[in-house]
Amino acid sequence: MIAIIDYGMGNLRSVQKAFEKFCSDVIVSSSANGILKADKIVLPGVGAFKVAMDELKKRGLIDMIKRSIEKGKPFLGICLGLQLLFSESEEGSPRFAGEAGKKIKGLDIIKGKVKRFKEKDGLKIPHMGWNQIRAAGGGRRATILNGVENGSYMYFAHSYYVAPEDKGVILCETNYGGNFTSGVHKDNVYGLQFHPEKSQSAGLKIIKNFVQL
Repeated sequence: MIAIIDYGMGNLRSVQKAFEKFCSDVIVSSSANGILKADKIVLPGVGAFKVAMDELKKRGLIDMIKRSIEKGKPFLGICLGLQLLFSESEEGSPRFAGEAGKKIKGLDIIKGKVKRFKEKDGLKIPHMGWNQIRAAGGGRRATILNGVENGSYMYFAHSYYVAPEDKGVILCETNYGGNFTSGVHKDNVYGLQFHPEKSQSAGLKIIKNFVQL
């Protein structure tokens, strides 16, 4: 069974439909006990980092996420779900005046920070639309990128990017005013800045690879 975590952030139906192409047992749930029964777990999401962390805490999902990862279950973070895996973010919630730029604590599964793209001439923020991914670390391609052509285009929609302390966890990179990390892999944990469910055949291949882990 694959569980997609519902914490009130983003449209989960498109993620669910993509995984159902390769797995007949996919649930969307906000129940920690229900999610713990799954073999693999997906953390999607769009929106503000602080609001997301507050929602995970309010729903009692943070301990469940960490326990599942410690047990070795394959875990995939998508977009905001990738960023939440990191130690902290520069992003303050827009709901609270004066918080922009404060460091907001994340799940701390992967050491590093979430940073905002810097304003540059001709660089539009958010980074929105199709862009290429290029694998890092040689043999690390033989993971969920197996069979995905290097330089494949994926769909992005984000203003912040992850900066891992350990460069060895970088799975793939993308250029937008300079290279940034667009995918990570640490043990049984994977994270993607792009939306594989919106990235046509190449993105669906990544989802299929994760299902088959």
